[in-house]
Amino acid sequence: MEPVKFFTPIQSNLQLVESRMRHRTNGHHPDLDMALEHLLSSGGKRIRPAVALLTGGMYGADPERLVTLGAAIELLHTATLVHDDLIDGALFRRGIATLNARWSPAATVLTGDYVFARAAQLAAETNSVEVMHIFAETLATIVGGELVQMFTSHAQVSRENYYQRIYAKTASMFVLATTAAAILASVDAEVVNSARQFGNDIGMAFQIIDDILDFTGEQATIGKPVASDLRLGLVTLPALYYLEFSPDDPDMRSIMDGQYLSEERMERLIIEIRNSGAIEQSMEEARRFVNCALDTLRLQPECDERYALEELTGFIVQRSQ
Repeated sequence: MEPVKFFTPIQSNLQLVESRMRHRTNGHHPDLDMALEHLLSSGGKRIRPAVALLTGGMYGADPERLVTLGAAIELLHTATLVHDDLIDGALFRRGIATLNARWSPAATVLTGDYVFARAAQLAAETNSVEVMHIFAETLATIVGGELVQMFTSHAQVSRENYYQRIYAKTASMFVLATTAAAILASVDAEVVNSARQFGNDIGMAFQIIDDILDFTGEQATIGKPVASDLRLGLVTLPALYYLEFSPDDPDMRSIMDGQYLSEERMERLIIEIRNSGAIEQSMEEARRFVNCALDTLRLQPECDERYALEELTGFIVQRSQ
């Protein structure tokens, strides 16, 4: 499924989101402007602002405020990627050199901080205290999740821990997109809660699919080594399912103990995980979240934006990168 189908109702507003992001990042040091242009042109699908625009459009929110919100959310997402790549030591994202591959750690951190600040400024320009509150709450959730991940022993990783981690890493941003868009539409609390639940479910599904693609994708497609998370010692849902199937696998136990695996042992483990049924189990989990999201959507107003959100929700589990 091509994402163009669900972008159709909001194509012009997505272009305004792009313009708003670049407008808010111009006029500073030339190197900073160059770095920001590099970040904003690195091939992101703009799924999060699309979710905000479609959700707000479904509820009748002011398009101008939705564009501002969408730009704020995408800049927030961009800033988190800058810091994530530095923390992980990643030199490529989507096959393109990361900022930290070209700049010093200090310059990279400061650039990420600058993008965070610009995102917050845009969020403030929605003129909604509630939106600012959820924006700040989301940023705290993302940073808190990174800290928990950094200081949690591999041996303590569980399904519950994994879900908390991916909520903080990914689903919280989708919750921001849907909830803030509903708030800008001035709908009642029940509708806002429905929007929040929808954002949570598609965000959880989105990250589970990302974690599946980390094992099943080709390096040229996903823009990073296959099973890159596992190579960093990060245990995601497919590896957790495999651990349940094969609790005595020595290589999996070594990773859980924080030990380094040789390339030969890592390749063996990746093949075992692929062949174990863990990928299929993880896909079923993603589909459960998607089905919950679709159930929530069917209770929302019938309109082009709702139909586009249904298309987008289906795209989440069918994408290849």
